[in-house]
Amino acid sequence: MMEKRKSVMFIGMIGCGKTTLCQRLAGQEYRYKKTQAVEVIDLSIDTPGEYLENKKYLNALVVTAAEADVVAFVADATRKESCFSPHQADMFYRDVIGVVTKTDIATEEEKADAEEILKRAGVVKIFCSPDPEKKLEQYLNCQKEEEEAAK
Repeated sequence: MMEKRKSVMFIGMIGCGKTTLCQRLAGQEYRYKKTQAVEVIDLSIDTPGEYLENKKYLNALVVTAAEADVVAFVADATRKESCFSPHQADMFYRDVIGVVTKTDIATEEEKADAEEILKRAGVVKIFCSPDPEKKLEQYLNCQKEEEEAAK
C-alpha cells in the first residue's frame, strides 16, 4: 500500500507548535497535550522540545530521524531565543525544511527573525504563513509523487 505522503519529524523548542502541526496534518481536532516522549501521529513524528533544548538528547533526535523521510525544524515567530545551532541541519541525513509558526500573532520583523534562525541552522526551504501545514502537506505530497515517479 502506497503512503499518502512522505513522513516528517518535527523538532523545535517547547511550545513552538510541533504537536499542533502533527494534529493538523493528521486531520485531527486540536487538543493541547504536553509531549513527554517521541510520538507518532499518522505520518508525523512529534518530538519533545526538551530533546532540542537539552543537548545531551541530540543523539536521540538523530536516531529518530532515521524513521522519517523529512526533518522539519519548527521556529515560533513570537520567541526571540532559539536552541538551533548554526548548520544543525547537517547532522541529519534527510532533507531538512523549516516551519515558522504563530505568524498570525507575530510582527513582520519577528517572522523575518524566525526565518533567519532557521537559515543559520542550515534550512533552505521554509514555510512561513498563518496555516503552514497546508503548504507543508502539499510539499510532502509532491515529494512522495516525485519519489514514486523516479522508481
